[in-house]
Amino acid sequence: MHEIVTLQLGQSSNYLATHFWNAQESYFTYSADEQPLVDHDVHWRPGIGADGSETFMPRTVIYDLKGGFGSLKKINALYEVEDQGQSSSLWNGPTVVQRQQPIEASAYQRSLEQGLEPPELTTSTVRYWSDFNRVFFHPRSIVQLNEYELNSTIAPFEKWSSGEDLFASLDKEHDLLDRDLRPFAEEADHMQGIQILTTIDDAWGGFASRYIERLRDEYGKTTIWAWGLQDSFQGIPREKRLLRLVNKAKTMVELYKQASLLIPLALPQTLRGSGVILDASSQWHTSALLSAAMESVTLPSRLKDMANRDNLGTISDLLNVHGRQTVANLQMSISKANRVPHSEDIGDKPADGLRLDVDFKPSDDLETYHRQNGFSKPHIFSQVLATRGEKPEDDEMTDAPDDEGDDDLRRRPRREPISRRYKSLLSFPLLDSFPKIFKDEAGNSLEGSMAVTTSLSTDTALSGRLRTLRSTVMRSIGLEDRETLSNDLAEMADEYHEGWSSGSDEGEDD
Repeated sequence: MHEIVTLQLGQSSNYLATHFWNAQESYFTYSADEQPLVDHDVHWRPGIGADGSETFMPRTVIYDLKGGFGSLKKINALYEVEDQGQSSSLWNGPTVVQRQQPIEASAYQRSLEQGLEPPELTTSTVRYWSDFNRVFFHPRSIVQLNEYELNSTIAPFEKWSSGEDLFASLDKEHDLLDRDLRPFAEEADHMQGIQILTTIDDAWGGFASRYIERLRDEYGKTTIWAWGLQDSFQGIPREKRLLRLVNKAKTMVELYKQASLLIPLALPQTLRGSGVILDASSQWHTSALLSAAMESVTLPSRLKDMANRDNLGTISDLLNVHGRQTVANLQMSISKANRVPHSEDIGDKPADGLRLDVDFKPSDDLETYHRQNGFSKPHIFSQVLATRGEKPEDDEMTDAPDDEGDDDLRRRPRREPISRRYKSLLSFPLLDSFPKIFKDEAGNSLEGSMAVTTSLSTDTALSGRLRTLRSTVMRSIGLEDRETLSNDLAEMADEYHEGWSSGSDEGEDD
């Protein structure tokens, strides 16, 4: 059934994933006359609840720190039947139970539980990602890490080594893959891949690096996608900014070695003209924007339409043109009047690429490198486009993806750019759990659903950004790690330069 198992690491990732799962839940159809456009078996697992009823829950493992789950309970309405006498049967003496004050469920959650119309969510009423969650999770999916507390000022979870050490300690004690991931992987008939959502500029980067290393040892040929979230640097002191950049450099190097595809994600510096207006201080808002792009660009991996369906492995191979180009850039545009957005200054050829309104490359990746070296725009190695929700009569993309396969085979040996397009009539759902951040041309909030175009691409711009990152963090790295990290970043940068030569490349090497 080409299942995908998801790993969610940390608060920021769980905000993003909550929007993702809410969208997946909205695709279910409950009428015999209405056929689903999405294959639910890819992300959902069947099961039996405590009362014997059938259940359908996400194939995911959710890690967060103590206090990070908000009001979400490990045991939910579908698995709340317990044998109350079992826990006390081994002890005949008196017991004293100390309980921490539970976090009260949000008004939105209480309304969902009671089957009532939920109140409109706001930035002030969303305190945790569980406050806008619409999905039941299996108890095995919930993994709280009690060694660190969310937003602690005494022992913050911010250094790469802290995450690395925490994973090593927990894995030694529990074998995390065997305890947490393997049950979901073994349920799959034919697993197409694993997707990991993690921040890369804090301690979760170290945790994710060691986790994916274990994954690769255990599932050697399995496709692994890593979504690398990065927080905003606005208002952050220089010392902490450098710490985050060092964390990011270490994580990118480690994930690059193990992941089939790594997609760094950050809130764009500017959203002018994109149709997006949001509160950058709200994780509910920022994760909603990221999720719209992430959910849309992966839609081909779960479509029922076989002409526009592909698995994560095939998409990774399309983007990895010359062997080790496994870091991709994500872009998105929302459609105006249900028409596919096209940039005015970019041509139609694969070499030109399609530049969309919202670019999610991290804001610390400065463009000075390309301006200094005379680049007007990067060379595109490969670009994968996914368009959804457009009207059939407006469809400009008449060729099905399968028709382009032979052309790809001809282009690869000649090192020519590769481009692939997928399309679906399924619009992106704008649910009551989703903030009203998308606007029409009159400034009114979009309602119901919207058409979206997304892009994943590999291009020469990454080479310069990696070199800039390398030169920035080297002064902050200890001598024992400096040479290795420097060489690793330089080798990564070379993969996005070698094989592409032009007169503009002079003076590029350090």
